[in-house]
Amino acid sequence: MESLLYKKDVKLIEGVQRRATKLVAGMQDFNYNDRLKMLDLQRLEERRMRSDLIETFKIVNRKCDINPELFFQLDEGHGRGHHQKLSKKRFKLYLMLGNMRFLNRVIDDWNLLPASCINCSTINTFKKHLSSELESEVVKFKVCQL
Repeated sequence: MESLLYKKDVKLIEGVQRRATKLVAGMQDFNYNDRLKMLDLQRLEERRMRSDLIETFKIVNRKCDINPELFFQLDEGHGRGHHQKLSKKRFKLYLMLGNMRFLNRVIDDWNLLPASCINCSTINTFKKHLSSELESEVVKFKVCQL
């Protein structure tokens, strides 16, 4: 769970993007979601999730110079989904949790990805699969809100 300070920061940054999109000629009369769609932009949370998942893909698949065992542990349970599910480590000290925030933030989203996305061989194909997956998830989320 993210801290209240983080939520406040997200709101401030999102507000800057909201105002900046209004400055684009002809966009003043549209609502924020429409402006984002027309300008092909994403909300801060969506960009952050996408970046986190790409970095996780790189680490898990040894596409960067980081040992995955230092960060992630494969989930030994043979549940549903793909074979690269990650298990969440529990920390008693808040300080440790703060240092491991990326790990705890990304694991749930990673485990929800379909095998077709996880099993990509290159970063670019992963990005392509991820983009289409996130678009379909955004559509599902919007339908659930109605």
